[in-house]
Amino acid sequence: MLVQIVLFDGFDPLDVIAPFEVLAAGSDAAGGALTLELVSAEGRRDVVSGTRGLLLRATGKLDPDRPGYVVVPGASGPTVGDPDQGAVTIPVLLARFAESAVVPLLRAALHNPDVTVAAVCGGSLALAMAGLIDGRHAVTHHLGMDVLDATGVRAVPARVVDDGDLVTAGGVTSGLDLGLHILEREFGPRVAHAVETLFEYERRGIVWRNAGLAPVTV
Repeated sequence: MLVQIVLFDGFDPLDVIAPFEVLAAGSDAAGGALTLELVSAEGRRDVVSGTRGLLLRATGKLDPDRPGYVVVPGASGPTVGDPDQGAVTIPVLLARFAESAVVPLLRAALHNPDVTVAAVCGGSLALAMAGLIDGRHAVTHHLGMDVLDATGVRAVPARVVDDGDLVTAGGVTSGLDLGLHILEREFGPRVAHAVETLFEYERRGIVWRNAGLAPVTV
């Protein structure tokens, strides 16, 4: 199974590294059944994160035709500031993402029945601001839930939201939970549990799905 993790200028490093580490350990636990690649819309290049200029290298171009998962991180940087004064805030970075060359590639991935698109933190907002997940169930960082809802996405306040071929996770550390959920989806609970034990981390909350009885408001 292939997982492509998308890098873009201003990405949040932990949104990338948390699922990368979990999935890499899961690959080991599953006998090498998972391949990880860091990709960008432009192909092989060094990509500057939004945290202190930390660099990660994309080794290839995002390919929406390859079966597997595509993981979209959020952005990091200041949350407030005047863009007219040159402030490069997280909303500015996400708006740039929504107008970038990655959008048609992600649109193609979302239309590919053999691909599941996943997002961590502001990655959901990036997809929403690009008009890619209208009407879908998703979650993002708690500071962006109102914005997510305003874009036409059905915002769900859960740690991880599984909407079939779209899986999203909340704030930045939820990339760990996202990675573990992907492992459980693909390889079962024993592999996921082995990685959870190795990392000495316990997943938070229940993965929300649009299934089962609708709860009665008490």
